[in-house]
Amino acid sequence: MSGYSQLLLGATAIEDKLQDGVPETIATLNKAKIKIWVLTGDKQETAVNIAYACNIFEDEMDGMFIVEGKNDETIRQELRDKMKPEALLESDPVNIYLTTKPQMSFRLPEEVPNGNYGLIINGCSLAYALEGNLELELLRTACMCKGVICCRMTPLQKAQVVELVKRYKKVVTLAIGDGANDVSMIKAAHIGVGISGQEGMQAMLNSDYAFSQFHYLQRLLLVHGRWSYNRMCKFLSYFFYKNFAFTLVHFWYAFFSGFSAQTVYDTWFITFYNLVYTCLPVLGLSLFDQDVNETWSLRFPELYDPGQHNLYFNKKEFVKCLMHGIYSSFVLFFIPMGTIYNSVRKDGKEISDYQSFSLIVQTALLWVVTMQIALDTTYWTIISHIFTWGSLGFYFCILFFLYSDGLCLMFPNVFQFLGVARNTLNLPQIWLSIVLSVVLCILPVIGYQFLKPLFWPANVDKIMDRIHQCTRPLLPLPKRTKLKHASTRRSAYAFSHKQGFGALITSGKTMKSKTFIISHLNCCIKSPNSCSWFSPV
Repeated sequence: MSGYSQLLLGATAIEDKLQDGVPETIATLNKAKIKIWVLTGDKQETAVNIAYACNIFEDEMDGMFIVEGKNDETIRQELRDKMKPEALLESDPVNIYLTTKPQMSFRLPEEVPNGNYGLIINGCSLAYALEGNLELELLRTACMCKGVICCRMTPLQKAQVVELVKRYKKVVTLAIGDGANDVSMIKAAHIGVGISGQEGMQAMLNSDYAFSQFHYLQRLLLVHGRWSYNRMCKFLSYFFYKNFAFTLVHFWYAFFSGFSAQTVYDTWFITFYNLVYTCLPVLGLSLFDQDVNETWSLRFPELYDPGQHNLYFNKKEFVKCLMHGIYSSFVLFFIPMGTIYNSVRKDGKEISDYQSFSLIVQTALLWVVTMQIALDTTYWTIISHIFTWGSLGFYFCILFFLYSDGLCLMFPNVFQFLGVARNTLNLPQIWLSIVLSVVLCILPVIGYQFLKPLFWPANVDKIMDRIHQCTRPLLPLPKRTKLKHASTRRSAYAFSHKQGFGALITSGKTMKSKTFIISHLNCCIKSPNSCSWFSPV
């Protein structure tokens, strides 16, 4: 305005920066083979700067794929230009699925990154790429890249991307965000994590886990998450094994009882087996066991790999539990049977009766399953000792109480094993039978645990061997320092001189309802054969 002087009185600004430890956390998660996508509503320039600051993108990358088409054909061509040549053949599984459209569910095959590339796509292009046949093209291209940035997205599109990965990839997704616009993604992912920050508490209130700093995520996954997976796998393997060994004894006994369905054990032992005798040891294992402490877990993120490939409990491991249970039940039945068959005491009385045989089998069984869980336990605490050995001692206390003369005489129809414990367990050949049964059942397990790392070592076995051979004292983790890519000089400001998305918003294209859309999270983590997301704060 001519004739008037203008005076600037002041200016204000809001600093939007990364939390402490974000680059280091993402670098650690990359070592654990956790794939990271960034789903954000920021401008493309801001999102790219954040990706470089967080080490999702690197200066040494082979190239950047930028998808910014405004129609289906342009986007399809941009995506196909970045694929491997074999992905364009008619024999490719994705092309067959798109052509035939079978009713059965489809899983995208494992994609190996096609070089060290990054993918950048904006919300306008996503509005077309998330429809029809383009969604599979988008997902396959994204999975072949080391880093993926989806910028200028609406909350609905964030949930769509999460659902896309869940639908076509056999992976576990984790989403993490700090604002109300991340709620849809947090709820759509398998695991939702909310960060309580300056943008309110909506993300935290709608998440499965909540914390205040992004760098706590590595402890959630690499420490507590890995411990939880290991404990659960040990729990399941042991639970199936102890019940197979317990139950399959009746299969061998059926050939001697004329298939009369008579039980081998006393009815009270059957009642207390899962309820009392084996309950606390497996509970202690599933709550307190640790293969390595948290410091080693963070120093070697590669230890997280078995959980991503589901190596510790799968169909193969279940069959191993079954075969182990069959072998144990065979030993637990025939060793006591051979011990008491046509045997007599020193006074000439026979001991080959049903009640004595039942007592020997159930005592040997409890010793075997107790020793098995002792071998599975790698981190012993006072509680673990009390649960494991206390349950075994409690069995003998209950045994002599239930089979006492007074109780059996007072309730003859309920407690029928009168004096069996006292008369049977004072014979040396009975204890020899129990010891022999335990040794024959446990010796193959010890041999397998010893020979497997020597002849069939996995990557995690090599890392564990390095940890066990380390003679230096365990020092705390060093303080976080800036990584070289985080210190790369880049503009702290991201100005956008491009046309906005007003036309897209007013067209209503982003408001289309989809049956597969659910509210969920801002970032998702996947196992090595999938894609995952983290959105920096």
